[in-house]
Amino acid sequence: MGRTTGGAALALLLFIGATQVRSATPFGALAGSWSGSGTIELSNAREPIKCRASYDVLEERSSLQLNIRCASDSYNFDLRASANYSGGAIKGSWSEATRNAAGTISGHAEGERIQVLATGPAFTAELILVTRGNRQSVSIKSHDKDSSVKGASIMLQRG
Repeated sequence: MGRTTGGAALALLLFIGATQVRSATPFGALAGSWSGSGTIELSNAREPIKCRASYDVLEERSSLQLNIRCASDSYNFDLRASANYSGGAIKGSWSEATRNAAGTISGHAEGERIQVLATGPAFTAELILVTRGNRQSVSIKSHDKDSSVKGASIMLQRG
């Protein structure tokens, strides 16, 4: 169960990590395709990870739909999510098909910094990131000591 929810949390946090305040809403900078790499920290190992994301920004840039896929040597996931932005707050829901997991997201955007909390039935994880131009630096930390995914450090780039 920890591996299931940990992967979904990581995928969700990667999605939020791509957000940047470049227009009236933080979703305005997301439209299109992104990719990147970094390190995922599992309970028993550290592995390189590669990710690809596709973002559709809707409704005057206040709504977002995404699909993100990430893989390491021993771990992968396929996430779909929807989120809305209003009055500084980001709220939404996500699902991860390969592990049959789902949950909610909430957080806020302030300048180049995004801070988000992802919640599911068996986990909580925090994301802090800085976005500059077409690059995002993402730091993910699980709040659950029993999670199989402890955290990740990933760089994404529009491409």
